[in-house]
Amino acid sequence: MASTLQFLVCLVATIYLLWVTATQHHAGQPTDSASVRDGLQEPEDPEVMFELLWSGLELDVMGQLRLQDEELASTRPGRRLRLLLRDHVPSDLESAGQHLQRLQDLHNGPPLSPRDFEHLLLTTLSCIYRVHAANETEESGRWVQVFTYLAQETLWDLCKGFCKGQFPSVWP
Repeated sequence: MASTLQFLVCLVATIYLLWVTATQHHAGQPTDSASVRDGLQEPEDPEVMFELLWSGLELDVMGQLRLQDEELASTRPGRRLRLLLRDHVPSDLESAGQHLQRLQDLHNGPPLSPRDFEHLLLTTLSCIYRVHAANETEESGRWVQVFTYLAQETLWDLCKGFCKGQFPSVWP
């Protein structure tokens, strides 16, 4: 189970890395949260975020995700990630469902902003950890369902503007 968890974390981090790199290329300008007043408006440098996520996260007793590496957690990007995880990533099924509903309401609109896409990927990552930590089969199944819908939303958002109305599906 631990190798599956690490694989899924790596997959989400890689999607983030590729998406932010492509976004920077199309926008023609680097994305640097240091230049933004509150540091949460724009995504972190993809290589830094990948390093933070690769170091590992864990669920604490209060159900909050936190970086395992205390040294990385004390850096500016680590503190920013801690704030994102605490303030913008749902920590229970009800708020995850509300977040998912907001995303589904945006299907016909333009692609998500870099900030919203970052929140989507971090919420997806959070679901992976919550499935792994769930004690009850029913709770685990509900987190898996939310994860699947979030993965579908990620595919749809990545495909906007390229798929010409034929969106891929994670459903068989």
